[in-house]
Amino acid sequence: MYTDLQGKTVVITGASTGIGKAMALRFGQEKANVVINYIREDKTLEQLVQDIESAGGKAIAVQGDVTREEDVKALVAAADKSFGSLDVYINNAGVENEVDSDELSLHDWNKVINVNLTGAFLGSREAIHYMLDKGIKGSIINMSSVHEQIPWPHFVHYAASKGGIKMLTETLALEFAPKGIRVNGIGPGAINTPINAAKFADPKAKADVVSMIPMGYIGAPEEIAAVAAWLASKEASYVTGITLFADGGMTKYPSFMGGRG
Repeated sequence: MYTDLQGKTVVITGASTGIGKAMALRFGQEKANVVINYIREDKTLEQLVQDIESAGGKAIAVQGDVTREEDVKALVAAADKSFGSLDVYINNAGVENEVDSDELSLHDWNKVINVNLTGAFLGSREAIHYMLDKGIKGSIINMSSVHEQIPWPHFVHYAASKGGIKMLTETLALEFAPKGIRVNGIGPGAINTPINAAKFADPKAKADVVSMIPMGYIGAPEEIAAVAAWLASKEASYVTGITLFADGGMTKYPSFMGGRG
């Protein structure tokens, strides 16, 4: 646990499920103030708020679309109104869909780019505005993927968005390091989230994925949340501009294991 996170205010986009939900719970355990962003009504949100508060944190849930400037500005305003600060902003909201690249519609391309990349830009920009105005040496964390590095056929829009996240993160980190604002990314590998539930329910499909992971298992959302907590804490005070891959070694060319090649 990181005692310096106690009382800090953390905004997490797309926090009603999966990795976002795990991060919200982890920051609750750190006794932080958590702003849970969601886009669709979810009956579990009230329970999530209660769980965070039972763990010693505080929480509010704020509906908003990360692709809309006014919604992102309202999210930052809600953090300030409820908790009087904004110390950590996590751009977690993301979407994906599988389609052959030559059949990919402009609509689907724009949807993935707008949520994954433009949403992260808007969130980062508004958080930085706030931190500069208040003199806060804060932290921004962008949820990337192993696919900022590994090409992914049939998901060209997703891979392109995560490649963009890499340079967004590195550029903002370089630009605002003199102001004490750290900007980092997390690159999850295969994680057991609702978006992957159907794939991992198929034993063959799951085995195929596991074969690409040197550590030999599918990661849990809580393992990504632990990375986020560390990056947000003072333990990572000298860390900026990186993507921290939490992927069980997936980015280390596992086909070469055992001396093959």
